[in-house]
Amino acid sequence: MQKTNLLAYAGSTVLIVALTACTSTKPTGTAATTAAANPSAPPASAAVVPDKAKKAYNLQFIQGVQGDEFYITMQCGIEAEAAKLGVTVKTQGPQKFDPTLQKPILDSVVASKPDAILIAPTDVTAMQAPLQAAAAAGIKIILVDTTTKDPSYAASAIASDNIGGGAAAFEAIKQLNPDGGKVMVMSTDPGVSTVDQRIQGFADAAKADSKFTYLPVQYSHNDPATASNLISSALQKDPDLKGVFAANLFAAEGTATGVRQAGKTSTVKIVGFDAGPNQIKALQEGTVQALIAQQPGTIGQYGVDEAVAALDGGQVTPKIQTGFTTITKDNLSGAGGQAAYKSNC
Repeated sequence: MQKTNLLAYAGSTVLIVALTACTSTKPTGTAATTAAANPSAPPASAAVVPDKAKKAYNLQFIQGVQGDEFYITMQCGIEAEAAKLGVTVKTQGPQKFDPTLQKPILDSVVASKPDAILIAPTDVTAMQAPLQAAAAAGIKIILVDTTTKDPSYAASAIASDNIGGGAAAFEAIKQLNPDGGKVMVMSTDPGVSTVDQRIQGFADAAKADSKFTYLPVQYSHNDPATASNLISSALQKDPDLKGVFAANLFAAEGTATGVRQAGKTSTVKIVGFDAGPNQIKALQEGTVQALIAQQPGTIGQYGVDEAVAALDGGQVTPKIQTGFTTITKDNLSGAGGQAAYKSNC
């Protein structure tokens, strides 16, 4: 995904159009060509994959964290594509987005000697060496969503254009606050590649606009209750806060709770990243004004495609970026609702 088509603010009429339109971007590579030629067609992988894999390969999917609708939706895409290609897949993940919990799972999976591992690394540094070792053992590694400092060991890496998503989140807040003001990011933890990129995209856009003051990022440790407490403290310090970009599902959930408890829903505009059921509910209730939804099902589908292509000795695309959709209350009945995440398959 190379760019977005969010409209810049140019008066109240444009504001309404921009926030009610469903903004989507398309993946790069072969998938982008297919989507451009026929936007209504189902997404096609950038990998060249046969109708069936050459063997009934054993794939393992290690989530970033259990219970997150983003990874559940990704699992759905993985399972559907695995069934289509005739390979097996088993899914597991840590209880928290934490490398000290994810590494033992990876070690156990590696010991079982699967053909390929699809994994969302929980830290760019801590997961580097164990993933390199897994690749050195002859296991094909496919990175889905997150990455590590040096992903050269991986056959392919599939993720959203997170810098573009962060910039799009700022544009949505800008449209809701055309006069400017104080804005901030509610994030998870430093060192998570995707979230760091979202912060970068938002911060760069905010700092480039003289009407806005960019406040220091807050880290909620992927815990909604912590995010709620942090935003409450931030509002006490800066009661004139105008906008918050919540950089993932749990950050958005907690931020919405804190803003609601502070009685600031009419003055603090929230744009969330990800679109789980709780975020959709917050959007419907008006606590959150827009959501930047990734395409986790597509990321999962592409992950299986790339794994099978690598195992079959076919053409592999080392890096794939997928698009995202801006969901608002007004497009939930259409394309926006279709981009919402699943709580089960």
